Amino acid sequence: MAEVKLNGISKSYDQGKTWIIKDVNLEIHNGEFVAFIGPSGCGKSTLLRMICGLEDITTGEMHIDGELINDHPPHERQVGMVFQSYALYPHMTVAENMAFGLKLARADKSIIKQRVDEAARMLQLEPLLERKPKAMSGGQRQRVAIGRSIVQEPRVFLFDEPLSNLDVALRVQMRQELSQLHRRLKTTSIYVTHDQVEAMTLANRIVVLSPLQPGAKTNLEQVGGPLELYHHPANLFVAGFIGSPKMNFLNAELQQPGEEWSTIKLTSGETLKVAANTSSSACGSQVIIGIRPEHVLLLPDKKQDQTEKDNTVIATVSTLERLGSESFIYLDHDSVREYLIVRVTGSGLQNENDKLGIHLPPKQCHLFSAEGLAFSRTHKPELNTCQS
Repeated sequence: MAEVKLNGISKSYDQGKTWIIKDVNLEIHNGEFVAFIGPSGCGKSTLLRMICGLEDITTGEMHIDGELINDHPPHERQVGMVFQSYALYPHMTVAENMAFGLKLARADKSIIKQRVDEAARMLQLEPLLERKPKAMSGGQRQRVAIGRSIVQEPRVFLFDEPLSNLDVALRVQMRQELSQLHRRLKTTSIYVTHDQVEAMTLANRIVVLSPLQPGAKTNLEQVGGPLELYHHPANLFVAGFIGSPKMNFLNAELQQPGEEWSTIKLTSGETLKVAANTSSSACGSQVIIGIRPEHVLLLPDKKQDQTEKDNTVIATVSTLERLGSESFIYLDHDSVREYLIVRVTGSGLQNENDKLGIHLPPKQCHLFSAEGLAFSRTHKPELNTCQS
């Protein structure tokens, strides 16, 4: 196990004209499983390759277990890299692929056999040790690639989107296996993915990165536990990126600031109450209200009149996605960016062009400034209110 520290890490490919990674400060603790997540172009794989030593560091310092590693070549960093492509030697058996790195290091044959056998046992590869990659499934090949790293006994495991080439069922299975493997080995692990489900289910903490914008000081948006990021996003980017479907956003104006409750007016005219702490200096400013699809409540037909309940608006059904156990209703509303999405259990009875009354619970609403920064929430989130 090892601690990984990134101090002011930056990366530029053209002598400072274009930055890919800028001023990333991060501390990854011993035995922790951390996921890097963000859209394409945010630099998450580049950052991982910098930790591995496959990319040079432009500025900043990187430490593993207290040791400065900026100028260390990859083989001296004692890290194990698992790539998106399996990168197995097709002419070698499973056992030979897993042992290859140790043979290059001229390890004793008895040690090589012991480590290969132990990794094969952990990864359920014992019956496949004499097979070659072409005779195995994608999931089995990925296990071999992970086993090749395990036998090295690295200080840190680095995973670069290792499950992206697998089908849905295999990804679910491999997620469980990776989680169990980490609990057994307790090795510090850094995992790059674009899949929120992988990040939310595997990681102790998630690092959210964004593509670097002109003038931005860093592309590190927020670091925190999965539920912390889900319930308390630091800004509009994190709120919109974490969660599927993404959070709904409505344009509004702050009418009445408050330390516990704030009143806003949507651009379409409705007045809503939000459990957020806002200052008097923000009165009259443009704000954005956010709410997750499962927290939006449909009102019964008899309460379609928005005057019958606070924090209620009328919206028109645009599209329906019926998935069986749940459905997503896409609504048109003048204040909404794109669509207002409602998640409901079951198939629902709604039809396109229906007008629906929807309630936005004040304690479930998030409030953001026009610049995208979150105002602090003043009440704990309520339990899931997904309705039928």
